[in-house]
Amino acid sequence: MNTEPFVVTIEVVPPDGPDPAKVLDALQPLAELPFYGFSVATNPVAKPRMSAMALCTLIRQRTGKPAILHLTTRDHNRLGLQGELWGARALGIDTVLAATGDFVAFKDRDHTSTVRDADVYKLVGMAREAGMHTGVVFDRHPETDGLERAVGHLKRKVDVGAQFAVTQPVYDETGADEIATATRDLGIPIIMGILPLRTPRHAEFLHTKVAGIAVPEALRKRMHEAANPLAEGVANAKKMLALARSRFAGACIMPPFDHYEIMPEIL
Repeated sequence: MNTEPFVVTIEVVPPDGPDPAKVLDALQPLAELPFYGFSVATNPVAKPRMSAMALCTLIRQRTGKPAILHLTTRDHNRLGLQGELWGARALGIDTVLAATGDFVAFKDRDHTSTVRDADVYKLVGMAREAGMHTGVVFDRHPETDGLERAVGHLKRKVDVGAQFAVTQPVYDETGADEIATATRDLGIPIIMGILPLRTPRHAEFLHTKVAGIAVPEALRKRMHEAANPLAEGVANAKKMLALARSRFAGACIMPPFDHYEIMPEIL
């Protein structure tokens, strides 16, 4: 993935079934917008979804845009990870986002197990050896003031070959500045995550229930008081995109609940 100039990607969640038509129909009109390509999640929140690699290929065929493959250690042993990496290269996918993957919920553990016989550091090395441009996730753990520890983890990922990092969603200038300052000396491009808010309930849920995300109190208050909360959320996303342009190498915009129709206004 070329990180010069500023790079914008749009995150895509695959469908929970075998039919890609709805998501492809939603993404095709976006192809003319000014962004680099799509970033395709793999079984987010540890729930089954269509193969991210299959959807990457279908997206590239339909839109002509590149697609970044997310690959987790949660879902594959080393044999499977190697096969996925080689398969991606064979299909023309040249960029991978290596991640541990969301934890399986306790209530699902009677029928779903994690694998993780290779950690994310090993996966980064495998991806580089396979000739992939390799990114990683940066989670500053705002709920536990874990920025210093998170930077240490990211440095270790860089040491084993990570070439860029995508942050968890950021919602204010303070958060953006903290990340920019903390990662300044790591020597890789940082891509800022942007997850537009839709409703006050959405904002509260992300803040209280989703690890790695902190929605500032002032923004949550504005969402509650707004006559049009969706417009307020989109306005904040546009502000975050402008902040990202001044502080980072790119932005990854994560349309909530498959609402890709908000992307033209944000971009």
